[in-house]
Amino acid sequence: MLSGSVQGKFLEFISSFVRPQHILEIGTMVGYSTICLAKGLTEGGKVHTIEKRKEDLEIARNFFKKANLDSAIHTYEGDALQLIPKIDYSWDLVFLDADKTGYISYYEMIIPRMRSGALLIADNVLFHGSVLAEAIKGKSAKAVHAFNQHVKNDKRVQKLMLTVRDGVYLIRKN
Repeated sequence: MLSGSVQGKFLEFISSFVRPQHILEIGTMVGYSTICLAKGLTEGGKVHTIEKRKEDLEIARNFFKKANLDSAIHTYEGDALQLIPKIDYSWDLVFLDADKTGYISYYEMIIPRMRSGALLIADNVLFHGSVLAEAIKGKSAKAVHAFNQHVKNDKRVQKLMLTVRDGVYLIRKN
């Protein structure tokens, strides 16, 4: 479930290219992707990362300290759908890697709060290849497939799906 080294370098590269002031990450886990994203922040920028599981967030906070990035990363514990409306920023970069059944809800909540030209990266959009099956099985695979179709039909964004790791969707707000 952890982003691997290739995906980590990919996230660091994208963040360094975008040079964001405000990053939102939904799904911290133990903080590897957070650290990779934080490396591209502009001076004074912040990553705002949300994790539902307290144990994972505690591990992540320790890694942030070890990486000397704890001052650039603000953590939130709880349900992202309840927390996102309380975090008042216009996002430059968003990384979505949380519960797959919530992807469409997160997306619809986030897109209006992204600045024009901002980038959203959605992870696991190939969902182990199961979204490509003729008969898609499992609630998460079905949810990811529905999300992919939702984004594909959204005229508010430009999009490109890449086969990095388990698939990432690069989504740029018009």
